[in-house]
Parts: sequence; C-alpha cells; structure tokens
Amino acid sequence: MTLIVLDPTDERAPAQREPLPRRESLDGARVGLLDISKARGDVFLDRLAELLAERGVPVRRYAKPTFAKPMPPDLRKEIAAECDVVIEALAD
Repeated sequence: MTLIVLDPTDERAPAQREPLPRRESLDGARVGLLDISKARGDVFLDRLAELLAERGVPVRRYAKPTFAKPMPPDLRKEIAAECDVVIEALAD
C-alpha cells in the first residue's frame, strides 16, 4: 500500500516528507494539544485533555494566533522541544 501525504501549503515544489513512525502507546509521552484557532477546536481539545488526564497522560496546550496563517516559527520550535506527540484540532 502506498501512502500519499499531501502538504496543504502553497509550495510550488513541495518537499518530499516521510511520515514519522507512530508511537505504540502514550505511556511516558509528552502530549501537546494544538488549537489552530478555528471555531470549536477548543471544545474538542478540552474534552481530549480530560480523557488524557484520566489516563495520567501529561498534556500541554498551545494555540496558533490565527488559522489563516502558518504557525509562527517560535511556536513550532517550542512545541517540538516540549512534546513527543502533537494532536491538532481542525474544527468549525
């Protein structure tokens, strides 16, 4: 089976990227929840944070200033340094 990952950015010559391997478990993982600032994304992430807390999984919350622009590089670096797994909310 061939997996095709589409890059939604406006790149004329998109970079070839291989998906990172998925973790088998969240045990010991630092999980980041990223709100891209679309309507009701926070509702989804609030519930997900509750469910993860019930399992003892530590969660950090992040938010993009606006969904209309790419994530600021400083925020991207912060998340990469502080998290092993990131879950992003895309809601309306």
